[in-house]
Amino acid sequence: MGIYAVDKLIAETRRIAKEYRLATGKTLPVTPEIAINDAISILELQPNDERSPGYDAIYEKNGEHLKVQIKGRAIFNDKKQGHRIGQLKTEQVWDAIILVIMNADFMPEEIYMAKRDVILDELEEKKKSNKKGAMTLAKFKLISELLWTEQNGFE
Repeated sequence: MGIYAVDKLIAETRRIAKEYRLATGKTLPVTPEIAINDAISILELQPNDERSPGYDAIYEKNGEHLKVQIKGRAIFNDKKQGHRIGQLKTEQVWDAIILVIMNADFMPEEIYMAKRDVILDELEEKKKSNKKGAMTLAKFKLISELLWTEQNGFE
């Protein structure tokens, strides 16, 4: 490991991303890395140290071991509708998707999880109008389980 702790680097990344957005109106593409770090830290996941494609970490609960993709979405305007999560790579090996929703300061506010079969069923229903495997934030929340909130901790 380098001379900087990962937590300090992520904190600095949050600060820079926020300042960059305020200065330019654009977002730096750092949300996924922040989300992965936050989900692993908050949910005490086992990171995919082998760098096997398709998943970012292992979620262990009640004897279940799920390979999870971790997605992140920063919300800058609560009034805006139609927020989407990133493309879901359905051809890769994973058991569930964890979504970290962040505020405008790139701080986690909520974490959700949906299992693969539920996600694939939803994508199959919308296949004709949705060629890229994308899903709205509202739909993901509907089909997933809320795991954690900033206000209440574990749900």
